[in-house]
Amino acid sequence: DKFVIVATTRPETMLGDTGIAVNPHDERYADLIGKTIVLPIVGREIPLFADEYVDKEFGTGAVKVTPAHDVNDYEMGLRHKLEIINIFNPDATTNDNVPEEFRHIDRFEARKKVVAKLEELGLVLKIEDYTNKVGYSQRGNVPIEPYLSEQWFMKMDELCKPALEVVMEGKVKFHPEHWIKTYEHWMTNIRDWCISRQLWWGHRIPVWYNNATKEIYCEVEPPKDIENWTQETDVLDTWASSWLWAQDVFTSEEEQKYYYPTSLLVTAPDIIFFWVARMIIAGQYFMKDIPFKDVYFTSLVRDSQGRKMSKSLGNSPDPLDLIDEYGADALRFTINYIAPLGQDVLFSNEKCEIGRNFANKMWNAGRFLLMNSQNIKLDPALKDKHIDFTDRWIISRFQKTIKEFSEALDKFEVNNASKIVYSFVWNDFCDWYVELAKNRLYQGTEEVKSATLTRAIVLFGEMLKLVHPFMPYISEEIWQLLDERRPGESISVSEFPKFDSSLVDEKAEREIEFVQDVVTAIRNIRGEMNISPAKAITVYLKSETLTEEQQRYIKSLVKIEELHVDANLAKPKASASSVVKGCDIFIPLEGLIDIDVEKQRIEKEINRLTGSLEGVKKKLSNESFVAKAP
Repeated sequence: DKFVIVATTRPETMLGDTGIAVNPHDERYADLIGKTIVLPIVGREIPLFADEYVDKEFGTGAVKVTPAHDVNDYEMGLRHKLEIINIFNPDATTNDNVPEEFRHIDRFEARKKVVAKLEELGLVLKIEDYTNKVGYSQRGNVPIEPYLSEQWFMKMDELCKPALEVVMEGKVKFHPEHWIKTYEHWMTNIRDWCISRQLWWGHRIPVWYNNATKEIYCEVEPPKDIENWTQETDVLDTWASSWLWAQDVFTSEEEQKYYYPTSLLVTAPDIIFFWVARMIIAGQYFMKDIPFKDVYFTSLVRDSQGRKMSKSLGNSPDPLDLIDEYGADALRFTINYIAPLGQDVLFSNEKCEIGRNFANKMWNAGRFLLMNSQNIKLDPALKDKHIDFTDRWIISRFQKTIKEFSEALDKFEVNNASKIVYSFVWNDFCDWYVELAKNRLYQGTEEVKSATLTRAIVLFGEMLKLVHPFMPYISEEIWQLLDERRPGESISVSEFPKFDSSLVDEKAEREIEFVQDVVTAIRNIRGEMNISPAKAITVYLKSETLTEEQQRYIKSLVKIEELHVDANLAKPKASASSVVKGCDIFIPLEGLIDIDVEKQRIEKEINRLTGSLEGVKKKLSNESFVAKAP
């Protein structure tokens, strides 16, 4: 009269059950452990045993065990030496290992028939809806059926040890380093590798069976009496072919010696075990050497919701469409710019505007320089003549950029390198240096104009070399236009800029930084007071350190009609003010704005802030609010 109740989402697999498992600490079944129990329908006696895998709080606490059709059941079957009975054919129909009335029918039909039979026998306690996690075939769009079959395995324990050592000892370096933990976890919990696949394509496994004796022959070359042997029809797993990539793609031994080992592998971290680890294993075993010295793990590109881009989700834009809309360089630069080392990229099409705007900025700067070269003669002999502190500053900033850029790439910080280049090109060169150079290009002597433009174009050409790895098309195009004396030569084979510490000029950088701060402060006052950029203004600067050169550039950059510099001047009446590094800036507002309207605006803002402050004080004086506030 005793029964053990089990729950299942796959009733048809019950025909292949060879045991019932319970938790060893479950008192409900303590007296049954070690006994046998009759399997309904089949009538087979199966053991009831204890295993820590079973969660006694889940379901009834008793689990049916089908080793041939469930991964966890298979492991329990091995631990407890259970019989393993495969009840399916390769097409998921039932085979002759089940009772006759259930043979040679589809698994889902078998499911219905088993449930009907159990109900007929009065053995169904209840049927209820249950949300389950089911593996689905991406290609077939049907549930995957776990199925025990005969396969070829590669023994991995000894193969893995040298490959783990070279990474842990730093002979193969990972960038970023935190992927070493993932690698170590995989390699220290390794299982034998199933290398066979039942597919119609791929490398056939080099195994032959003797037609008469069934002897197995396994060598690279087929047996000499090939007519007496049949080759294995299974093919190698994709990665069992790919793990030889670093060493087996060469046409000669000489070529292999030249290219193996290589320096760098660039790949995504989701195949760190499938490919990276296995190439290292193969290299250590077959070549007795590592296949590469560094591994750079790129970011995975995800959509704005954080989902990995995939064909099945349909959330991946077509790169060709993005290139049509934004340009190839824009897409390439944007991906680098938004991809920090070791973190995934949240991508949306609109982010390509970063790259497109950057390309436009460079194109406009190049066009400005080239347009001026039509009227101003370029003379390489003047490149180092008529240099002032703005030239020394931009040369110094460029040298520092080269150094920072190279250091970032040496550390595989590609994202950081792109931002270093972006900052120099956009801010230093385009926004400041080109604007500063206009003063001499428009007002200098012919020789000064020639020296200024020659120097700017030479620097622009060198700057494009830093941009080139990220934006190869636009940098090549502009570089070719800058100098017609380079027929057939490409920027990609030109000499890359080298850092020269002798050209770093901290004094010039401090001087220009001061000018930038003063100009920015004056522009801010203009903006706050709604003074038109076209309107010339009078500015008073209370400073002891401002040179005539600095004054000249300040006047040209913020449209100043009169600039008064005095270390002892007092604040003029009705003027807006700002302070920059010990320099007081005053702009008289009379005649520029309506003073009464401005007073009203300021009083209105004072009233708004006062009211806001009163509200804050009331909240903070409320003990109940303060007690609950985060």
